[in-house]
Amino acid sequence: MGLFDDVLGSGESLFKNEDALEYEFLPKILPFREREQRELAGCIAPLLQGRNGRNVLVHGAPGIGKTAAARAVLREVEEKSEDVSVVYLNCWHANTTYKVYLEICDQLGYKFTQNKNSTDLLKVLTSMMNKRTAVLVFDEIDKAEEFDFLYGLVEELFKKSLILITNYKSWLLELDERVKSRVMPELIEFRQYDAKETREILKQRLDAAFVPGVWEPAAFDLVAERAATSRDIRAGLFLLKQAGQRAESVASKKVTAEHVRSAVAAIGEFTVKSKDDLGEEEQFIFDLIKKQDGAMKMGDVYNEYKRQGGKASYKTFQRKIAALDEGRFISLERKTGDGGNTTLVNRKITDY
Repeated sequence: MGLFDDVLGSGESLFKNEDALEYEFLPKILPFREREQRELAGCIAPLLQGRNGRNVLVHGAPGIGKTAAARAVLREVEEKSEDVSVVYLNCWHANTTYKVYLEICDQLGYKFTQNKNSTDLLKVLTSMMNKRTAVLVFDEIDKAEEFDFLYGLVEELFKKSLILITNYKSWLLELDERVKSRVMPELIEFRQYDAKETREILKQRLDAAFVPGVWEPAAFDLVAERAATSRDIRAGLFLLKQAGQRAESVASKKVTAEHVRSAVAAIGEFTVKSKDDLGEEEQFIFDLIKKQDGAMKMGDVYNEYKRQGGKASYKTFQRKIAALDEGRFISLERKTGDGGNTTLVNRKITDY
């Protein structure tokens, strides 16, 4: 028997569009976020009339549609007008003022960035964007290591709307007063999806991703229950994809509850981001944590980090740890005892 005999026949697949299970996939209609999208659109709408827009801080728990809602609004802006420059970037990657300006120039199509510093790049991008109006989305804004770019953009762009996305409303309190007083964002909170909404969103993704009729109802019930318990749509998408792939690997023409249970066993491997997306410092910390046996106190991890040559301050280290936790590369457990609060750091994902 050959290695590939136990698979579906040539050209057969349970999937019709596997991309629909990626978290970044943007459906034509984003369910249960109409109110939030209207609020975002209201802040951007003046730009379509050649006026100045309003700045917004979008906040709420991970995996509840903040990024998708913002991208859906941007898509409609691009469809309605060619007079608005639209920029989206993620501060996980573009985490310094120079990187932010470089990325904006790249999205605007300006390639002559070699030997230019941040001041030069700001002059270039503002000269281009001030010919029109502009909406700029900064996703995962809390991952930025500095925020001078916000000050620069607010000061130099004439007619713009800045949309800042974060899981943490408290991030605004930590923002330098000089920058905060210039940005002055309105707040839009994204509430958690309830169990019924979670189920409907996953059902829509399932219908878009799979051949009709291949999912047994009991199998989908398990996925919906797990996702509702975790309160994270991303976990449900992971399980749909993994269960489908497991069914295909054994030449099953149906996705069963057993395939889902097998996928649940692998949920510890689930990360929101690819390991390739980690910066050098995050990768260093992640590799350090992977080598530890069991959970460690945050302070002990930091001491080991410093012992192995880490240079970051404790506050910066905590921010890196929070980013790894959000990406589900690690898990954090907060305990309260007689000695006060303690944060334990563990490689194993325990949310599920």
